[in-house]
Amino acid sequence: MFVYEKKLQYPVRIKQSNPALAKIIISQYGGPDGELGASLRYLSQRYSVPYPEIKAILTDIGTEELGLIR
Repeated sequence: MFVYEKKLQYPVRIKQSNPALAKIIISQYGGPDGELGASLRYLSQRYSVPYPEIKAILTDIGTEELGLIR
């Protein structure tokens, strides 16, 4: 069992909102060319590759891309 605390590690103070910048940041995380899209492409492509060495490389790259999402 775990306890979920909705608390940031570091305090964030937003003085002025910037919707254009927020749109760019969100697209880099979850957009078609973002980290999540890239990691899912690598991880799904590994299932169609016949060589175990390439499967391992695609798995490593995909998990590394997932690690960049925070």
